[in-house]
Amino acid sequence: MAAIKKVFILLGDKNGRGGPAKLARHFGITSWAVSKWVDNGVPPERAAEIERLTRGKVTKQELCPDFEW
Repeated sequence: MAAIKKVFILLGDKNGRGGPAKLARHFGITSWAVSKWVDNGVPPERAAEIERLTRGKVTKQELCPDFEW
């Protein structure tokens, strides 16, 4: 499972519903922008905060494996 989909499930219901909207509200962006992360990847500048939101259950390395941390 893609790391961002794990984030959606952790923040939403067991199917991930509500997760993108919750993440979008947190960052002050649209749900549409968050949904693009599934195909285009999570921006590295968002990954550390998502790791914090999930309490380490999804790491920034999982979200952006090609980024040099």
